[in-house]
Amino acid sequence: MYNDAWAQIPAERHPWAMGRPGAEVWTDIWDVIRPQLARVLETGEGFSTYDQMLPMVRGGARRETYWNYSFTPIHGEDGSIAGVFNQGHEITDRVLGERRHRFLLDLSDRLRSLADPRTVIETAQEALGRHLGANRVGYGEVEETARYFTTDRNWTDGSVPSREGTHDLAGFGPDVLAALHAGIPLLVSNVACDPRTSAPESLAAFDAIDTRAVITASLVKEGRMRAALYVHAREPRPWLEHDAELVTEVAERTWAAVERARSEAALRERESRLRQLNDTLEHRIEAALAERNLLATIVETTDALVQVIDHEYRWLAINKACSDGYQRIYGKRPEIGGSLLELLSDRPEQQAAAKALWSRALAGEAFTQVSEFGDRELDSRFYEMRFEVLRAPDGSQIGAFLTGRDVTERVAEQRRLAEAQAARRQADALYRAYFENAPEALFVVGVEPDGGFVVEEVNPAHEASVGFKIEDIRGKRIEDILLPSVAERVLEAYRYVVETGTIYQYREIFDLAGGPQHWDTSLVPVRDADGRIVRLMGSSRNVTRQVTAEEALRQSQKMESMGQLTGGVAHDFNNLLTPIVGALDMLQSRGIGGEREQRLIAAAAQSAERAKTLVQRLLAFARRQPLQMTAVDVGKVVRGMTDLVASTTGPQVRVVVEVAEDLPPAKADPNQLEMALLNLAVNARDAMPSGGMLRITASAETIQAGAGGMLQAGRYICLSVADTGVGMDEVTLARAVEPFFSTKGIGKGAGLGLSMVHGLASQLGGTLSIKSKVGLGTNVELWLPKSADVPEAMGPTREVPHARARGTALLVDDEEFVRLSTADMLADLGYDVLEAATAEEGLALVQNGVEIAVLVTDHLMPGMTGSDLARAVQTLRPGVPILVISGYAESEGIEPDLPRLTKPFRKDELVVSLESLRNGNSS
Repeated sequence: MYNDAWAQIPAERHPWAMGRPGAEVWTDIWDVIRPQLARVLETGEGFSTYDQMLPMVRGGARRETYWNYSFTPIHGEDGSIAGVFNQGHEITDRVLGERRHRFLLDLSDRLRSLADPRTVIETAQEALGRHLGANRVGYGEVEETARYFTTDRNWTDGSVPSREGTHDLAGFGPDVLAALHAGIPLLVSNVACDPRTSAPESLAAFDAIDTRAVITASLVKEGRMRAALYVHAREPRPWLEHDAELVTEVAERTWAAVERARSEAALRERESRLRQLNDTLEHRIEAALAERNLLATIVETTDALVQVIDHEYRWLAINKACSDGYQRIYGKRPEIGGSLLELLSDRPEQQAAAKALWSRALAGEAFTQVSEFGDRELDSRFYEMRFEVLRAPDGSQIGAFLTGRDVTERVAEQRRLAEAQAARRQADALYRAYFENAPEALFVVGVEPDGGFVVEEVNPAHEASVGFKIEDIRGKRIEDILLPSVAERVLEAYRYVVETGTIYQYREIFDLAGGPQHWDTSLVPVRDADGRIVRLMGSSRNVTRQVTAEEALRQSQKMESMGQLTGGVAHDFNNLLTPIVGALDMLQSRGIGGEREQRLIAAAAQSAERAKTLVQRLLAFARRQPLQMTAVDVGKVVRGMTDLVASTTGPQVRVVVEVAEDLPPAKADPNQLEMALLNLAVNARDAMPSGGMLRITASAETIQAGAGGMLQAGRYICLSVADTGVGMDEVTLARAVEPFFSTKGIGKGAGLGLSMVHGLASQLGGTLSIKSKVGLGTNVELWLPKSADVPEAMGPTREVPHARARGTALLVDDEEFVRLSTADMLADLGYDVLEAATAEEGLALVQNGVEIAVLVTDHLMPGMTGSDLARAVQTLRPGVPILVISGYAESEGIEPDLPRLTKPFRKDELVVSLESLRNGNSS
């Protein structure tokens, strides 16, 4: 899309341009704007340029245009660049006008110093021809009939012959002759296509002078054509009105300079004659009169402003150019004897300004002044004025005179230059402020002629992050600053940018501050006026924290996925173990079989208990184990297990325990904490086959906000188990907490110790960190959140008595064998067991009026969950005891006030849970 103002830019390509690719619409300027657009799309940063030349095709011809414009990226909802916003302003007229003005100023300066009319003409012809890139330029005069044009000599660029001599203007056609007689500039871009010149006889005349395009400015003076200045091109050329105006202006200035040179030559000739006739008074008088008349002519015909004022501010003399100037800016013409003050009486401010200047000159001061005068409703101009004192022959002052020139264009040019310089200084200041204060490391590298790279500038952020001060590295080659291995990688990137000339973005890793650092770097080539890459501008951003965080996130996601997998396996395994444990427990309790069979049953039960422990470790890793979180005195737990740890590790290992005084309690499960500490001690012992030292420490630590890592801000208890064993390499350390990963060999460990501790720490809201070096040992830290509660005193375990149960037990479980073994246990306890395979089926029995003494239900089942069933039964039969059994053993989805029993379980564990229900204890 684009607005109506922008539609003027594509001109005849509008509205065809809408919806078409930029490369198709702007084929004429695509090689200029394509890299600029690409830079915006690649960097996401805006781009702006001033006084940019774009060779656009307009009216079927390529034309030189100039622009100020910018490209700004438009970001979509996802943050990517969805488009580019272009804002532009054409300044072609201004640029060409400034160029024309500079050309005319230079031409006037050159012509002013020339005294020979022929030299004046030759200088003007050559200057105009080279400025316009023409093939031939000629200036000449026209005789009284205004038909025959004579040029003594014309300028050519060498591609066409010179055409001196007299030419019949009528041969170029009546329309051409009429325009020239009327003083109308003739502008023809193609003589074969212009109706004024396309007649066969006209074309023949232009063919005779090898011309296909022409601009001719005729000078009409005193009612007739007096001279003309023509510009020829041998091929059709799309002239602009600017070109015709310029040719006319040069013609006028050439005419004035030629007339001035002729007047001056005549004056010199007259002076020579006066010297010859000086013998007689008559001759001297005639010479004096002639000189005076000549001087008067020069004063009257010059374009300089000349006026003389007496002490009463009345005009003693004023030339035509000056009178025309007053008419232009005030709408009035002064007269000899008239008063300057009266002329400006209706403009008090202008009167006061003029009087202030003239009063200085009338006081005897000679000075030069540039001031603005005029009525802004008519015209206001700037004049450069030289004031001089006018004296009588006896030396007395009779007034003052002024010679001046209209310098409005020069003042405007100076202002534009000053504004441009101020804008450039401001831009430089902005760029410098950004360079000095940008948080990214910015640098500039020069490209040497031999292909080397030298540091030119770095910003403070670069000094702080990399460590090199600019005063230490400025002017030095890269290989003289960096280590050879680092320098070679850097130089490879620099050479790539110089060879391809493209912006290069890449990530690099350097060891600059005692450890590997990751840097995202962008390199931009900078070219000189010849297109050669002379320096590289670069920016680097330290993304080490980002890379570390991404790696930590990937590791966390990996562990989470493994946890979900192992948790699901443990759940299914629990459902498989439940009927096995139940059946073996029943066989043992009933004493079925002989002594040999009882030994086999006992061995099977022991294996089942080991499998149950293995499942608990899997659940711990998956963070789905049942935890009784309470305030735990970690120091007391560590000191209480010292003897057990020492006996477990053996006499070759020296056990050192260090517990901080006044250690606050931690939030943990005391039984699981003891198991975790024992697992860590056993791992440490196995890592020291030849003995060593095992150090167990417990301390209170505080994590500050913004410290990073896996822990939130707060207070923690850090339990550390460190050994002096063989240690682990980076590969082993990365896999240390994976379930079933072990370095102890076949049969020497299940590979679940560290994974269980890791899961426990995560489930409690803490973390597990491991540091290890090969040959130095390993330090495992278990971080537990501080508890605000006071640890409870541990009392003796109380036997739970069991009375024979009565009534109906409703058993709900979707696993048939689990339901079978559990039903058998309930029957042994004295219940009449009513079984249901789904929660919906069990709820229907209650809704149909079945009286039950207790509800035992699985939690995760197809359809309604056990927790949902429990709530429904509590609504229908308030007060009925409810026990939820689960193979996952996680609390998610189970109301905290519902009693739970974890699969697999023995008959005595079921008894304890049921007795707790009878006593009103829900845990």
